[in-house]
Amino acid sequence: MAATAVRYLRSVGAPTTASPPGTDTTPDPAAAPHPRPALRAVREDERAPLDPAEFRSVLGHFASGITVITAPGEAGPAGFACQSFASLSLDPPLVTFMVARTSTTWPVIARAGVFCVNILGAEQGELCRGFAVSGGDKFAGVPYTAAPATGSPRLADVPAWIDCTIQAVHTGGDHLIVVGRVDALAADPAAAEAGPLLFHRGAFGRFSG
Repeated sequence: MAATAVRYLRSVGAPTTASPPGTDTTPDPAAAPHPRPALRAVREDERAPLDPAEFRSVLGHFASGITVITAPGEAGPAGFACQSFASLSLDPPLVTFMVARTSTTWPVIARAGVFCVNILGAEQGELCRGFAVSGGDKFAGVPYTAAPATGSPRLADVPAWIDCTIQAVHTGGDHLIVVGRVDALAADPAAAEAGPLLFHRGAFGRFSG
């Protein structure tokens, strides 16, 4: 257990030994790197004998909400549509999302060390499609403001948003599991009246009940 803790502290740039008295050990958020998972190729004996198309088809029966994960970047903001988002912990307040290791947006988010989860409403299918494509200026014509804690893009008219700092990153096969600590969040009752944007069996839907 102690060895695991030391490896984690080293991965995030934290000291693993005591500092001399009087030394300022306050971490510099701008200089501290985000946690980096150890990546390796999947071995043949780890591959399940499943057909990828069948895997997607069966898992597609699980309905979920849709979010857009955004972050500030040196060359402009970055973002991508994300179905695999969930709350993780109440104390401390943590959320998680999964992103493909091949994502071209993830490196921008990783360098920023922060992100904003924009939960989409039932009328925002086109907005989701815009962020689901690879390349191009996804923010063209998309109004947004800076989230209060991290400055990540907070998209206009979303039912809710969650402003986060990256706390940890873990490997999960061909995806990364990103854990974020919640710094600020809010909901917009007016925007939430239309209900959530849902994704089920490869198509958008809405809640009715």
